[in-house]
Amino acid sequence: MKKKPILILAITALMMLVLGQSVFAFSDTGSNPNAEKIKALKERGILSGTGSDQFKPDSELTYAAAISMLVKAFDLNLDNTNFIKKPEATDSFPNLSNDAWYSEAFIIAQLNDLDIPSDVKANDPVTKEQFAHHLFQAINTTGQYAMIKMWMIINDEDDVTPGYMTNIQNVLLTKIAEVDKDGNFNPKKAITRGEAAGWLYEGLNFVEKHTALEPQPEYPQYDIKLDVKAVNDDINKVTLSAEVPHPGHGFRISSIAFEGDQAIIYTEPILPEPDKMYPQVITTVEVATYVDAAFKPVLADDLYSIEGSEGSDQPISEQHPLQ
Repeated sequence: MKKKPILILAITALMMLVLGQSVFAFSDTGSNPNAEKIKALKERGILSGTGSDQFKPDSELTYAAAISMLVKAFDLNLDNTNFIKKPEATDSFPNLSNDAWYSEAFIIAQLNDLDIPSDVKANDPVTKEQFAHHLFQAINTTGQYAMIKMWMIINDEDDVTPGYMTNIQNVLLTKIAEVDKDGNFNPKKAITRGEAAGWLYEGLNFVEKHTALEPQPEYPQYDIKLDVKAVNDDINKVTLSAEVPHPGHGFRISSIAFEGDQAIIYTEPILPEPDKMYPQVITTVEVATYVDAAFKPVLADDLYSIEGSEGSDQPISEQHPLQ
């Protein structure tokens, strides 16, 4: 009869072991702060661990693992790419192998502009600034997102590689990552596998919860010429002119900024209406406005600076084609 309690104890222990393994994705992630996120990523088939039911969340993340993780998570591929020659990893990364488990991921990442250093080695540890940069580059493959224009304070900002700062700001603004209790990002510190999984989970969550912006149309580049004529001692008439492919094209003045003694003129394009037919004849378009004679009119460097949204239906200047 004494065997029964022992048997019950053994069964209970076995059940606890089985249940414990089912609660956590891997046998070694139970105490990691990102345990639930690691589990969720494993269930989605993004994480597979290092073998023997382990993930090693406290180990440094290697470049091979990082790039493979990002390619799988964001479903990056070469489906819409045609090649004259089959690409190989060593075409862009001479220190890598062409027949390793990670090789295809690096090819895909390169063609999707994840911006990986060309001298990378598979087992190089990935720093926090590098992973932040590659992660947000991967997010950008899903579309462009509206971002709050705010600069996040990083106490160790001087340690950040300048080319990575934009995406570090992005992961902080989107709450994918955060600075430590001292306000430091620790950009040169190697990121752990557990930390990277946490950031990746939040990155995917950001994409799933936000709608990408509609792509802006490609604006034609017109060679705009500026002519100034005095109306009287106080006012100048400023005329902008350019040749356009047909009468459906045009441009208008979107705003004028007064800086010092200059009146900086910003323009925006008028695109053809898609349901209209236009004669295919080169047309000269003129736009006129009036400026205080105390200011020198100049064109803005960026010819089509969209101030606000899509511009008013009532431009601040008149426009008419010259036949």
